[in-house]
Amino acid sequence: MALEKIVVVDLIEVVEGGGVQVRTKTAIMEDGKQISGSFHRHVVAPGADFSQEDARVQAICAAVHTPEVIAAYQAQQAKLGA
Repeated sequence: MALEKIVVVDLIEVVEGGGVQVRTKTAIMEDGKQISGSFHRHVVAPGADFSQEDARVQAICAAVHTPEVIAAYQAQQAKLGA
């Protein structure tokens, strides 16, 4: 019986306002068959440091988080009092 834990970014979405939503799947495998799994989501907001993200997430953030998108996001956050 060989157990293996596999963690992979399996979904990347650009949401309204320029946020990049990232879903990470964790699967516990036994002899090649998944016996358990879970998901975790987080959002990379425009202007946030994304240097520690998966390479694909970094590429999407670099393309989407333009200076205009970052400024609009920051203005919206200031309006909301965040």
